[in-house]
Amino acid sequence: MSITLNLKKTATFAAATVAAMTLTFSSVASASVERLAFSGGPDGGTFQFFSNGISTLLSRSIEGVDVSNMASAGSVENLRRVNSRDADFGIVYSGDLFLGSEGKLTNDTRRYRNVQPISYLYGAPAHLIVLDGGGITDVSQLAGKNIAVGPAGSGAAASAQRFFEGVGLWDQIKPQYIGYNQGASALGDRQIDALWVFAGFPNASVIQAATSNKVRLLQVYEAAKKGTLFTDHPYYAQVTIPAGTYPNVDYDVVTVQDSALWVTGRHMKTEMISQMIGEVYSDAGLTFMRSVSSAARAMTVDSALNGIVNKVHPGAIEFWESKGKTLTAAQK
Repeated sequence: MSITLNLKKTATFAAATVAAMTLTFSSVASASVERLAFSGGPDGGTFQFFSNGISTLLSRSIEGVDVSNMASAGSVENLRRVNSRDADFGIVYSGDLFLGSEGKLTNDTRRYRNVQPISYLYGAPAHLIVLDGGGITDVSQLAGKNIAVGPAGSGAAASAQRFFEGVGLWDQIKPQYIGYNQGASALGDRQIDALWVFAGFPNASVIQAATSNKVRLLQVYEAAKKGTLFTDHPYYAQVTIPAGTYPNVDYDVVTVQDSALWVTGRHMKTEMISQMIGEVYSDAGLTFMRSVSSAARAMTVDSALNGIVNKVHPGAIEFWESKGKTLTAAQK
């Protein structure tokens, strides 16, 4: 009887010990994985492709790190999530990051100071299209003209207003608040004189306009640098739409763009961020990102700091300086 009881006690103790060890090992394993969140964009959008791609790449490449991708409404929501540490990474337009840090977002005076850029991902450039042979070859000739600028309240319309204010023409043009497709048709029908498109290239509506008619893309950057756009909105950057991007447009178009940035929170460690950038910007990392989205062709070491006007995360400073990049005073 005594032997039986002792055996039962021994078995119970052994089982308890195994259970405790299993729980301990499980807790250690769980604790060894750093779980991070990346806030992207709407399903099917470019933001979401990039955030999912970077999340997947980091989770595969760095032992002990698991980055989960989160859907979101886009740039401003990502700014708020990263600022409050509801997300560790996000994609934010440089303009929203700059305005948010200054408390100048539309109807939002909060200053979002916990968000820092890591690198430039891709840009949304301005296209300013007119009919070739219609007598308009320069931005200054658009005074008094009907220009489709995008729907009221859209980012396109806001960027058009900033640009035309910067060149002193906003009060002289006749803005038409219609979408890109409608604008392309209206240009062909001579109902408007110019079409403003603020989107990545090649853009379907610009292709539509250039296929149906012979068009000219105006040199937006040349006009912008003579005015106040870059002083008033320093997050805009120069970009070139290469010759041949659109039918019969056989010349480079130098224009301006806002920049989609990979951002993180101040709470992220320097060493971790530096390691992550190294993985994403390795040859294998960039090849993977370009398989995720053709827009990732814009991701290079040379372009890494394009459009950034806020202070860069210390881990990013460390990495980019190791690659020979020189940061501006605003970026440091």
